[in-house]
Amino acid sequence: MTERLYYHDSFLYEFDAEVRDVTAAGSRAAVILDRTAFYPTSGGQVFDTGWMLLSDHDKVRVAEVAEREDGAVLHFVEGIDQVKQGSRVRGLIDVDRRRDHMQQHSGQHVLSAAFVRLFEMPTVSFHMGADYCSIDLDTKNLSAQQVEAAEALANDVVMQNRPVGIRFVTQEEARGLGLRKLPPGDKDELRLIEISDFDLTACGGTHVTGTGQIGCILLRKTEKAKQGWRVEFVCGKRAVATARRDYTVLTEAGSLYSCHIWDLPQQIRKAQEELRASRKSNERILEELADLYAARLLVETAENGGRKVVVRAFADRDLTFIKLLAQRLTRQSTNVIALLAATSGQPALVFAASPGQPFDMGALMNDALAKLGGRGGGSKDMAQGGPAQVEGLDSALAELATRLSG
Repeated sequence: MTERLYYHDSFLYEFDAEVRDVTAAGSRAAVILDRTAFYPTSGGQVFDTGWMLLSDHDKVRVAEVAEREDGAVLHFVEGIDQVKQGSRVRGLIDVDRRRDHMQQHSGQHVLSAAFVRLFEMPTVSFHMGADYCSIDLDTKNLSAQQVEAAEALANDVVMQNRPVGIRFVTQEEARGLGLRKLPPGDKDELRLIEISDFDLTACGGTHVTGTGQIGCILLRKTEKAKQGWRVEFVCGKRAVATARRDYTVLTEAGSLYSCHIWDLPQQIRKAQEELRASRKSNERILEELADLYAARLLVETAENGGRKVVVRAFADRDLTFIKLLAQRLTRQSTNVIALLAATSGQPALVFAASPGQPFDMGALMNDALAKLGGRGGGSKDMAQGGPAQVEGLDSALAELATRLSG
């Protein structure tokens, strides 16, 4: 078992160790040290990275750290062939990454405790990602007011710079200490993280020594999750970077609307209303155009065999228009079959027949797509499809028109 130096000092960024083994771990090789300050992925917190100094001039990158079932810590390094069993190395932790993880994980403890104190909502899981962190709360409902209240309390605790301590107790001792969450009883000794007069919970992660080092806690998003409600948040330097990015985006959006960022919701709602009104107007115009187009096509198309077969391919129209036109054609006359195509953007076909016509439009569509490729289908009276190619479309429509007129 590897001695875990971070258990006692999360601010230990350099350490000396002996290489106990270079071993296979799945398809990769890993280094096992007698002692390490590198944190392996566990408990929702992701691993540390850094370097192993092999000599004054040689070092290898520690790209990932994991925990083996027997308690050994596996260091996956780039340049494994340079590491020899029995040699002495010096470990160097990536300080910025470690500090970020301490801020996020300690912030999670404060936030989880805030939800318990205010609303009796326990945290059932914690996830630390590259851009944001999240906790899943065991609750059926979570309001915006509750989120704001928990965020406010958490940041009050941060501002008070309460001491954060570490102690080790037995399982039996832990049961009488009022832990926020008691882990399964499979360990003889528990490591407790205590935020003075606010939170006490078992945890093996890296943490700050005072809540002020968390910086700040910013709640970002809430959503219904499998286990209750998920709350996304960021802490410390991440929160500052996130706020800066948000402000930059909002400022740019404000400049596009020629307004202050605080007025953006009102301006966006106004733009949406105008867009809806414009869309409705365009739909009415398109319907009127389809009516006029249908009337003209019916006049221009000669009747053959008791029916009018209207065949048109539009290079400047889309599926929406030809579908609307097909509906108008079959409504304006009882003896129409429409074979329409649009090649603007994604090619499209629409076949339609007035009720009572003896031909199956779905079958005709399948015949056309068998030659042109693509997918489609429909009913006896109307079908639509997306041909894979435009080449040969006109001749395919002409061939179908000949069959229907015969």
